[in-house]
Amino acid sequence: MVYKFAFIMDPLEGVLVDKDTTFVFMLEAQRRGHQIYFLGLRDLYAVGREVHMYAWRCEVQRETPHFRFLDKGADYPIAAFDAVFMRKDPPADAPYLYATMLLSLADPRRTFVLNDPAGLREANEKLYALNFPSVIPPTVVTYQIARLKEFMIDQGGEMIVKPLDGHGGEGVFFVHSGDRNLGAILESVTRFETRPIMAQRYVPEVRSGDKRLIALNGEPLGCTLRVPRDDEHRGNIHVGGTCVKAPVTARDREICRTLQPRLEQDGLYFVGLDIIGDYLTEVNVTSPTGVQEIDRLDDANLEGKVIDFVESRCAKLFR
Repeated sequence: MVYKFAFIMDPLEGVLVDKDTTFVFMLEAQRRGHQIYFLGLRDLYAVGREVHMYAWRCEVQRETPHFRFLDKGADYPIAAFDAVFMRKDPPADAPYLYATMLLSLADPRRTFVLNDPAGLREANEKLYALNFPSVIPPTVVTYQIARLKEFMIDQGGEMIVKPLDGHGGEGVFFVHSGDRNLGAILESVTRFETRPIMAQRYVPEVRSGDKRLIALNGEPLGCTLRVPRDDEHRGNIHVGGTCVKAPVTARDREICRTLQPRLEQDGLYFVGLDIIGDYLTEVNVTSPTGVQEIDRLDDANLEGKVIDFVESRCAKLFR
């Protein structure tokens, strides 16, 4: 069966061919003979209650140039597509949220959306982890600097602070009671107590790596450790972290079992879990990445399993 897949994403010309997860989804779908289409957030619109998109049929390849459009673009009702991959990178700002609202108007009996748009609205990638208190480190979310300092003292004098709307390690600080810049850092991250900040216990195992675990339909597919540089506390790849091979552990599977019922309920089928030591720290749902790194380290094809899953959902649609 040949399906039509639409990918809502950032511009194709900016894709990093050897890193981007959406790109290998497109490659795998194309390899199987499916038709792939590109569009951005601004190409999604509604006429009355009917959702439409202006999309370009395309081809992708690892060689240069890495993509080409096969037409000049056209208007389509969303029901013309068997599946829509919502893969726009963070931040989840107002245009992103409006796009999820439009996608929620799609008939789920005719078009499968990955991830579910209502789930994307519900799941702030920092706050969503609070639904699973048994597997996260001690955590507070607050505007107040005094409360942050009190929490830090309770955690032995050090903690991690991060904004709720950050991504890719943006705005993440390791702070401790002996730092003379502590007050200035907390003023900066809270914007003088005008935005809420998440603080978590510092987990020293982060020096060995921040694990990115890819889960599909609540089941672990694979993982990698992102090891920070000696002069960094963040393991994110774009700030110099190194990906190393890592097994899926018994604790990882326990964390996945804890999350699975809620992920299924919210339609968050493809997620990236950030795990440090024994603790879940974030649940990435907008455009989780890491697939290509895991593929290379494990000689795997995680994107094949994702497309298998999407095909199985498309096969159940009423067309």
